[in-house]
Amino acid sequence: MIYLILLLTLNFSCAEKKASDLGTHKSAIVSTPTTDTLKFTSGIRSIFQDSKGNYWLGSLQEGVAVYNGESFSYFSSNDGLPDNQIHSIQEDKEGVIWFNTQKGVSSYDGKRIKHYTKTDLQLFQNIFSTPTNEPLQGEWMKSDNDLWFEAGIQEGVYRFDGQKLNYLAFPPHKALNLYDNLFAVTSISMGKKNMVWFGTYAGVFGYNGSDFTIINDETLGFDRNIAPLHIRSIFEDSKGKLWIGNNGIGVLLKQGDSIINFSEKNNLIHPASGRKGDKSPPGTLEHVFTIAEDSKGNIWFGDRDTGIWKYDGQTMYNYTKKDGLTNDFALSIYEDHNGKLWFGMGDGNVYQFNGTRFEKQL
Repeated sequence: MIYLILLLTLNFSCAEKKASDLGTHKSAIVSTPTTDTLKFTSGIRSIFQDSKGNYWLGSLQEGVAVYNGESFSYFSSNDGLPDNQIHSIQEDKEGVIWFNTQKGVSSYDGKRIKHYTKTDLQLFQNIFSTPTNEPLQGEWMKSDNDLWFEAGIQEGVYRFDGQKLNYLAFPPHKALNLYDNLFAVTSISMGKKNMVWFGTYAGVFGYNGSDFTIINDETLGFDRNIAPLHIRSIFEDSKGKLWIGNNGIGVLLKQGDSIINFSEKNNLIHPASGRKGDKSPPGTLEHVFTIAEDSKGNIWFGDRDTGIWKYDGQTMYNYTKKDGLTNDFALSIYEDHNGKLWFGMGDGNVYQFNGTRFEKQL
């Protein structure tokens, strides 16, 4: 229980106590300030370009900034967001922007911010005081217009189907270690064959509209003597390969029915590595917080300690401060509508790669 309480202050979004309550919890009309340059100093955890061409930047501590090509506008908890840590940003078919924050799911329609879910602290209290009042399980299904969100400490997700937000619990699964292996969602990726992938700390759930694929310590044959999964990023590429980034054991690669440790195969795990959360030396790929693919098919990795990596299918390239970056912690990688890659760093700077070096953009 102490472990769960600590987790509540770090990294999760929120869930509702009842499915019937998953409507607007709070709303606020916002009038945002503007600046000519990006004022964020905390890490850029998420980057998104909307259908109008605006760039949305989600920070670790300062809310959201939107860039229209000339100036930045800002949204924070003072404007109605439930929290200033932004995990992801999406847009629905009506042009409404959705935020998955540390304390719940919110939307912005151009005038008003609406908050849909309660805080994890409220959920935590509800679960342990009245266990029978946990969020009601919805029916698993999917459509082309779905938006998917983390659901805090819950072992499941929120699905927005264009009309309402529902909570969906994951199917039965097994954790080898109750305290280290929590199945709270940390990353979501849309894949081929109608698949959506949910990366959790302790495993992966893939759902294709009817069946689940489950990858965890048990299915991988790990035991208590092997460093467990600690998933922080997941991505299915254009060839259908699934890349699973961990905080400690590097990158796993699923191709067909085969799963290998890609970092280990490429000698990118230090021989003395504890394969946990300890800081890693240069030249390793052990703590991978973001994964993306560019229009040329290159796979990009953002590491917590060793900067940015590119894999062209044959060779790994590592980019750090020597290549123009001011920080070696890459939190987000995003390709925009024009095929340009944006890199959000742990110090609040945003870069693009010119083929040789990284150039600060925002």
